[in-house]
Amino acid sequence: MSIEADIAQRLKDVTGRLDAAAARAARAPGDVTLIAISKTQPDARIAAALAAGQRVFGENRVQEAATHWAARRETVAGLELHLVGPLQTNKVKDAVALFDVIQTVDRPKLAEHLAREFARAGTPRRCFVQVNTGEEPQKAGIVPAEADRFIAECRALELPVEGLMCLPPADEPAPPHFVLLGEIAARNGLSGLSMGMSADFEAAAELGATHVRVGTGVFGPRVPQT
Repeated sequence: MSIEADIAQRLKDVTGRLDAAAARAARAPGDVTLIAISKTQPDARIAAALAAGQRVFGENRVQEAATHWAARRETVAGLELHLVGPLQTNKVKDAVALFDVIQTVDRPKLAEHLAREFARAGTPRRCFVQVNTGEEPQKAGIVPAEADRFIAECRALELPVEGLMCLPPADEPAPPHFVLLGEIAARNGLSGLSMGMSADFEAAAELGATHVRVGTGVFGPRVPQT
């Protein structure tokens, strides 16, 4: 099977499963946005996803994302890029120039830098607050007990926060973390929920996700970085 046919079939399968999961929760097809996570993927596979009609992509690193997307920003209509990996403050200017959505707002210093860059450049970007629902010390994100306060701080900075994002612990069932994220979002009047990856995006869709982040399900196994 060609790369183009493989990616097209994978996208069809994931979209079908996503729509079925949404339907089980009495949601309309298309209620959940599929973000194809293209980090470490070869250019040929990204081109195949674009040829199959996918237009929403996620990347973890600003520099790698630029190699994939800087030129395509000028030529691909309807492209939407999400930053789903940690953002260093010294990369804020580059991230704001490249991405449409910053999903990993996770600390006051970063929120302040983003607010300043949005004001300077006149290009505010949609933002999600990353919540460390498992309170894992090795992971970024605001712990649940501090989420309400941090969301209020982001709003005071006039950041356009539209939702929350989480990465549940790998060794725990994901649904309780999805429920917790939804509860935090609801009490803060936020509609966006970015949750669910290749292994659990259907459960996320059933529990209210507005965005799911699928890498291997769309592209196949990642190519190891050298």
